[in-house]
Amino acid sequence: MQTFDAEATRAALPFERLVPALRAQFAAGCTVPPRHVHEVAAGAETMTSLIMPAWTARHYGVKTVNIAPGNAARGLPGLHAAYLLFDALSGAPLALMDGAVITSRRTAAASALAASWLARGNARHLLVVGAGAVARLLPAAYRVVRPIERVSVWARRAEAAQRLAALLRDDGFDAAAVDALDAAAAAADVVSCATLATAPVVQGRWLRAGSHLDLIGSFTPAMREADDDAFAGAAIYVDTDEALAKSGELLGPMSRGVFARDAVRGTLAALARGEVPGRCDATERTVFKSVGTALEDLAAATLVWSTRRG
Repeated sequence: MQTFDAEATRAALPFERLVPALRAQFAAGCTVPPRHVHEVAAGAETMTSLIMPAWTARHYGVKTVNIAPGNAARGLPGLHAAYLLFDALSGAPLALMDGAVITSRRTAAASALAASWLARGNARHLLVVGAGAVARLLPAAYRVVRPIERVSVWARRAEAAQRLAALLRDDGFDAAAVDALDAAAAAADVVSCATLATAPVVQGRWLRAGSHLDLIGSFTPAMREADDDAFAGAAIYVDTDEALAKSGELLGPMSRGVFARDAVRGTLAALARGEVPGRCDATERTVFKSVGTALEDLAAATLVWSTRRG
């Protein structure tokens, strides 16, 4: 069994290769059982562990994500993750990989993949809402599918937005932190949100015709990044149907009659297989909501494995 630490995992997942790999895996499909969620009690503290399996005829993979709120007091990250890849026929372990790197990079790549169908072909101005690990990766991922030149960054803490903008300038982007989120959203071709917000941050009335809204952060019923107006009149897509059952981003507006479940135009698999259309015209406003899937983890892990083997 080979081991890929964070640096080796990252090096094997350039977005130029990862985005097409996700597209191919969504088109081909794989088996993705429901994730397991366990509460692990250790004395007075409880850690949450997520176990996410997926497999094809060739590979079987399992990601374990451990979330320990008490780690802040220990000076440790609150989340740790590992990915195990096996041969699906023999069950032999092939590789152990950094799960946090796989998660962050496949998440950004999935947003870029959606944008390859949903953002206007001439989209050049990206607004990133948030300043965390996934937000840091979004411009590079988007640049694989659209000619992104200008990046605006907004975060609740201005200093975090400024730090991220400086890093993006080092990457060759015309990047700047912004204070007025409403004006930045109104000017952007693509608005991508990667936050842990529990109340709407982006308002639909700010978004202009022809824009694309990418919502990453809401993965529980209690979380939301955009208000109801962001969905009204928009062409809505999701990464998988699981998003319709677990994301407050969608559950709230559907319960209030903003849109019906059957009004959601399609999933990434349906787009990859050509079963549903993407953007229909330059003035259409599109929304993509993702909650993540083990299919993406498996696609990334098999790419790491194949890269190392040459």
